[in-house]
Amino acid sequence: MATTVLHPTAPVRAGRRAPWKSPVDQPAYARPALLFITVLAAVLYVWGIDHSQYHTFYANAARSMTESWKAFFFGSFDPGNSITLDKLPGFLWPQALSARIFGFHPWALTLPQVLEGVASLLVLHRLVRRWAGVNAALIADTAFLVTPVAVGLFRTAVEDPAFTLCVLLAAEAAQRAARDGRLRPLVACGVWVGVGFQAKMLEAWAVLPALALVYLVTAPVTLRKRLAHLGVAAAVMTAVSVSWMLAVTLTPAKDRPYVDGTTNNSAFSMVVGYNFLNRFSSLGISAASTGSVSATQGGGGGHRGERTTGGLSGQAGGQAGSQASGRTGGQAGGADSTHRGLGTSSGSGSYAHRRLGTAGVQNGQFTGAQAAVARQGGGGGGGDQNGWSKMFGTSLASQTGWLYPIAAISVICGLLWRRGRPRTDGIRGGFLMWGTWLATYFLVFSAGSVGGHTYYMGVIAVPLAALTGGGVVQMWRAHRAGGRRAWVLPGAVAATAAWSAYLAGQFSSFLPWLAPLVGVLGLTAVALLAPARPTRTPTGGRLALAGLAAALAAVLIAPGAWAVQVFNPAYGSTGMGAVGPSGTNRGHGSVTSASGRRGQVLWGDGTARAGAATAAVGRGGGAGFGGFGGMDASGELTASQRKLLHYTTAHQGSAEYVFATTGWNSASPYILATGARVLPLGGFSGRVPFPTEAQFRQLVASGKLHYVLVGGGRGMGAFFGGGSGTTSASTATTQITSWVQSTCTPVPASTYGGTDVAGTQALYRCGTGQ
Repeated sequence: MATTVLHPTAPVRAGRRAPWKSPVDQPAYARPALLFITVLAAVLYVWGIDHSQYHTFYANAARSMTESWKAFFFGSFDPGNSITLDKLPGFLWPQALSARIFGFHPWALTLPQVLEGVASLLVLHRLVRRWAGVNAALIADTAFLVTPVAVGLFRTAVEDPAFTLCVLLAAEAAQRAARDGRLRPLVACGVWVGVGFQAKMLEAWAVLPALALVYLVTAPVTLRKRLAHLGVAAAVMTAVSVSWMLAVTLTPAKDRPYVDGTTNNSAFSMVVGYNFLNRFSSLGISAASTGSVSATQGGGGGHRGERTTGGLSGQAGGQAGSQASGRTGGQAGGADSTHRGLGTSSGSGSYAHRRLGTAGVQNGQFTGAQAAVARQGGGGGGGDQNGWSKMFGTSLASQTGWLYPIAAISVICGLLWRRGRPRTDGIRGGFLMWGTWLATYFLVFSAGSVGGHTYYMGVIAVPLAALTGGGVVQMWRAHRAGGRRAWVLPGAVAATAAWSAYLAGQFSSFLPWLAPLVGVLGLTAVALLAPARPTRTPTGGRLALAGLAAALAAVLIAPGAWAVQVFNPAYGSTGMGAVGPSGTNRGHGSVTSASGRRGQVLWGDGTARAGAATAAVGRGGGAGFGGFGGMDASGELTASQRKLLHYTTAHQGSAEYVFATTGWNSASPYILATGARVLPLGGFSGRVPFPTEAQFRQLVASGKLHYVLVGGGRGMGAFFGGGSGTTSASTATTQITSWVQSTCTPVPASTYGGTDVAGTQALYRCGTGQ
């Protein structure tokens, strides 16, 4: 690899050239190599897309958003526009548009993430090429491509693909602004951060220290002007960030869905309290005063996977929800009694526990294996995904952290070796930006709750890849120059190879030859690089190039072995963004495969295939995504569900809703398969106080609702006191359930051709003529 400078050169404009031919200022291999990496990325991201699975909770909203533009804008969970997601809807807008164009299919929801992934790779290339040259950009793209979490991320219909692309575009704009000291690209940077906020909320703001610092330090204008420019960009960023929340706040409650995750129907409470402060409960931070519904839950609320653990007793199979707060939010939101849909939300506790379905909660009880999964945060055997050391635990490090050593050494050397350069030095500014980016998100994720969400780590993979590219080129130049700095490259390769061999060794039953191979490649690279001085003799130059090739292989082969598992049905990616093995049982030397987390738990008639579900949970990941939420393997309603839907639709009359149900996962199959107007109760956590019992009775009395499908301890509603299982907590949903069971008339399953299954679901007819 021939690289002489880190400084990018200005592009030479020539006539039209073939897209596979490199510009005259770049090596001949540059453009073909980029095209090859891009095509390979597209293949990795799109492989098996025709067998994609719904990320069920979000897929319900995507389906609803295809039914009306009102649902599209507000991010309604159900087609009746009764309640929103517990997230901002921006990340789902591309998915909903794709479904409108291609029809509602799992692959149509995954396709936007594939495109966002390819775009992210190209933006990363442009960023690193301008900063450290084309060779650094190619290495960075390769490193990003083979990082397992990046491959899994862009195959998963979640928030982070869009968010990752937005922060990369923001960084690219900040880079241009810092280079020229211009306001316009800095404002564009603020716009992209604001758009990223619509996808990932306050997590998008965590990139601000890196982007602001690089402009403040390196922009070639006066300090006064730099500060003024940053102030303008910050104002624009804030306006774009809060635009959706302001729109929701200014819309009368009766004209929009209720905001999930809150006791006060406030978008600001959902963003700041429910989705931010609750993630840092381990630091003693409380969201109790923010209107966050999860502040009323047992355990004080780590988010998603971790916040649920407070409701578990320490005993396996203990009473679920027994420690949930008894607070009833039934009076909250009373001012919204005129809300047209009087809709409610989803009834589950955490994403990890959504996947447990009825196998995870049976009459409010957890089995031992299921309780263990709950305590772990639910993701892929992720028992090491809690605490300050989680980023170094095998569950996350095997998906994200293969390049930790070389990235850290690159930052240190990049800052130290550029001392004494002018303030505007772009190379040092790049190391400052990427290093700050990495450190900020590393600390945020270490302090906050991750709860098994592997795909959160995509934003960590970006600076790791960039620093690997820029660092290798920098260390290679130092190696060519000789002196003490020449030993840094062999040292960095040795440290990274040793760390990779250690991680690979934690999965002894998966590719047992991988760890020894990494060790051999690392030793070979050091042996070739250490004595070689490329500038002295031709032989030394060839040895050094061979050593560099061995070094890149030693650094990238282990994560690459994980990434290519997307082609292996046993280790393909999951709805949590993991690729390849993601957990280890050191006692037996076994690993958790991706397919081992794909058990289809909740089946058409509400029963669970307990054997398969328990086996899936026992393998460390709970239930999967294909069958979760009531869908069968084909993605269609079962015979019993079709009969129930046909019966309630035939008897719907002028009612606004086909039926109501006591959990979002009970409503899910009907929304996904047909877009039916099914009214879920209880919010995602099962504790959202909307509708209240009085509001629900008003729905029945006004003829807007006739039928109610009551579940038997469904999902995590029972766990939080929001379902119909036995709990010690009283919520609006449990009050409604009690009223329905005592007041309304049961509809025998034989009436609509179903079958009676004890302890699962029961249909009730309410109101006049019941």
